[in-house]
Amino acid sequence: MSDAPQAHVLVVDDDARIRSLLQKFLARNGFWVSVARDARHARNLLEGLEFDLIVLDVMMPGESGLALTESLRETLTTPILLLTARGDADDRIRGLEAGADDYLPKPFEPRELLLRINAILRRIPKPAARAEPPRSLHLGEVRYDVTRGELWRGRDLVRLTATESLLMRVFAARAHEPVSRQELVEDLGGGVAEAQERAVDVQITRLRRKIETDPKSPRYLQTVRGSGYMLAPD
Repeated sequence: MSDAPQAHVLVVDDDARIRSLLQKFLARNGFWVSVARDARHARNLLEGLEFDLIVLDVMMPGESGLALTESLRETLTTPILLLTARGDADDRIRGLEAGADDYLPKPFEPRELLLRINAILRRIPKPAARAEPPRSLHLGEVRYDVTRGELWRGRDLVRLTATESLLMRVFAARAHEPVSRQELVEDLGGGVAEAQERAVDVQITRLRRKIETDPKSPRYLQTVRGSGYMLAPD
């Protein structure tokens, strides 16, 4: 038995059968699982508990999963995986735009959900060793601490989702060097592989809002025509 702490997953779905199935399946695979029947129930749990990942149904009565995701992203960086009955790519892109790290169309195999969850959790930055000297990249008023994987605006820590954190690590490691969309798709793994390059564009747009003074005219996270994207720190 591994000594690693169990990850705590919150499953939010109005279907009691799905909640029960996922709770039992994830528990058998080493997770600590809490369940919520709707957005209001989920908010109550989030007020008192910390979670490593949220599995959230999009189509729920009352507040939808998309609306809840967008609201939570104002204060919360916990990875979110959306479950959607819709197969349309535009609906999936809307989920990524709202701040989700991944999505999985229903019906799905529980084993695929497990693979997606593990892929997201692997992307969460690990704490840096304290003895390692800090290295920073300066992006105008924003500073990226390469050692700790933290983005700062003055004295304020800028919240990054797991996917945004991974993107920053990739770009920081290759500063002033173009990174193709296909390379980013591969780096992000299961999180955006199906949506491919369009989903990468969505994540870049979200990240620019946290870096750039004018996200529509990016100075630091640049588009390199025919080559992809490039981080150009001062």
